[in-house]
Amino acid sequence: MRYHTPESFNDASAIAARATGTTRFLAGGTDVLVQLRSDSVRPDDLIDIKRIKGAKSITRLDDGGWRIGAAVFGAAMSENRELSRDWRGVVEAMDLIGSVQIQGRATLAGNLCNASPAADSVPAMIAASARVEIVGPGGTREIPVEKVPAGPGKTSLGRGELIAAVILPPRPRGGGDAYLRFTPRSEMDIAVVGCGVGLVRDGERIVSARVSLGAVAPSALLVKQAGAAIVGSSLEDPALDALASACEAACRPIDDKRGTVRFRTQVAGVLARRAARIAYDRAGDPE
Repeated sequence: MRYHTPESFNDASAIAARATGTTRFLAGGTDVLVQLRSDSVRPDDLIDIKRIKGAKSITRLDDGGWRIGAAVFGAAMSENRELSRDWRGVVEAMDLIGSVQIQGRATLAGNLCNASPAADSVPAMIAASARVEIVGPGGTREIPVEKVPAGPGKTSLGRGELIAAVILPPRPRGGGDAYLRFTPRSEMDIAVVGCGVGLVRDGERIVSARVSLGAVAPSALLVKQAGAAIVGSSLEDPALDALASACEAACRPIDDKRGTVRFRTQVAGVLARRAARIAYDRAGDPE
């Protein structure tokens, strides 16, 4: 195995593009190192991006949004009060991943690129309209987070491409977000169902909304019908019923020992109701 420590994302991309075997990028390593120890993956080239300038930085952008480097650890996100105030759902979702020790290593970009259908941070990022900055042989581009996962363990990134940062937009005036999941245990478990909701209020009325589900399909879903179901409402019961129905209709889960298709589908509707209410209340809070 060849171990690389590039000084820029362009260098990292070039190494990956010319590699001929199995390649892995190393940010936090909470997935890659487990794969190495279990011999499920034996990369020919391991590209450590932690030393790249900006990879471990959280930056407030000129427009009020946020740039979160690909190697920013979850603990650093939780400790950033302004980020936590603007995007509570995203930070809380990241904070659900693993133990305290894992929080000191796990990253948003890594959670996304591991491409688990049950990844906690992904529905939260989708609900927040997050984008990713991708560096590759063809230059730099940005795409919405929901365009990255392509199925269990697969992404849409091309040869030599890697994520340099996650971009969160400015928190809209009257905006709020939330993420909830169901797990058999209270912590250190994988979501049976996850749901992220981001919305914007004008007074009592919702003017825009995004709803995303995790662990109910091969990759996290942006459920446009669910968001549309609550736009124009103040989250009265009929709107919440329509939200839940849209989420249930979008589900394509599997039966396994952790949950049946019927159970996961029902829980998706329940979590959507609860997450929407939390996001709605947060949207009414000026802080």
